Amino acid sequence: MKRSFLFLVAAATGLIATTYGLVRLAYGLYLPNVQDDLGLSTGAAGLIAALASVVYCLGAACGFLLSDRHPRTLVLLAGATAALGCVGMAVGGDAGAFGFGAVLSSAGAGLASPAVVELIRRHAPGDLLDRAQSVANAGTGPGLIVAGSLALLLLPLWRAGWWIAAGLAVLATTLALAADSWSSGARTTVRGRTGPTAASAARRVPGVPPRQWRAAHRRPFAVALLLGIGSAAVWSYGRSLLVELGADDRASTVAWIALGVGGAAVLATSRWLVARRIGAAWAVTGGAVAVATIALPSVGTHPTTTGAVCAVFGWGYTAASGVLITWTGRIDPERSGSGTAALFVTLVLGQAIGAAGWGALTGPVGHPVTFGLAAAVAAVAVLVGARAVPTDAARAAGPGHAGGGPA
Repeated sequence: MKRSFLFLVAAATGLIATTYGLVRLAYGLYLPNVQDDLGLSTGAAGLIAALASVVYCLGAACGFLLSDRHPRTLVLLAGATAALGCVGMAVGGDAGAFGFGAVLSSAGAGLASPAVVELIRRHAPGDLLDRAQSVANAGTGPGLIVAGSLALLLLPLWRAGWWIAAGLAVLATTLALAADSWSSGARTTVRGRTGPTAASAARRVPGVPPRQWRAAHRRPFAVALLLGIGSAAVWSYGRSLLVELGADDRASTVAWIALGVGGAAVLATSRWLVARRIGAAWAVTGGAVAVATIALPSVGTHPTTTGAVCAVFGWGYTAASGVLITWTGRIDPERSGSGTAALFVTLVLGQAIGAAGWGALTGPVGHPVTFGLAAAVAAVAVLVGARAVPTDAARAAGPGHAGGGPA
């Protein structure tokens, strides 16, 4: 494997780590301290999280339309929105200003995912494509670890954490663009050929995919939406739950780091997951999300137990999002960037619904009931996705499309 491709995968992983772990998902990490300082209610915090998810979806929708042609532009926009949003949160003097920064920063992750998928697809040797995509997507875990470690050092000075995240977003963007330039200069083969063949280039029509493609994605769209709704309870209110149960800043932050440790563990399990049937891989990963969500309110506040539950959740969520990338890539490899964007839009649209709904529900019924209902939604996602069967990619994607490997 060429060093240029290894550098590209590392840089892509760093961009995902920053835009997701250090920026988008760190909102829930700092939320209890922000609420204390700015007077944010749980309902208002849920509304901000929902709006941030909507903006993420808009960013990913841009990626859906542009990733095949302009992945470098998407990388640049991802870094810019993430960095500017972090600065907005760092300097925000009231809930409105902070919320605007939080919403803007979320676009960075939505733009980054389809761009990273397309950059890797262009340069990856065919036998390493699925694993490289899984590794880059697992960058969320290391990003969460860094975010949690910074919080341990800085809290209650949460503004400093956002300043550091802004700087790291700029650095990650620069490295990703440099890595793509280097890999383009030392072009590697993509699925056994150097660059796209004339026939495949002719087949790759930009814009909305054909009806057959949309039909083949009905099940992944459904489970992505359901998992997004179910996972929102932990991402948006997990640390708030632990604080309510009596955990101090240090204990609840360590639990958040455990989320990142679980996400990073996907790097060790990526080869095993890629080798599994899609339905089986989804059942294992989505099941981990459901089990951890219902367990978190009932395991107490001891760092060992909460850390273990959060690690299971972090692994399950990160690995499940990787399964979605593999799933769409096996349906139609040539549209993997667009497919990833569409599925991640659906996943985060579910998170927007979940963040607003669980936030509104927590006041009347409390965290334990809310988390139980969220786990039930995630369990439904598991049942629907576990029924996925091997897909004939050529039939599903329509005439002229090649299959993307065993499903």
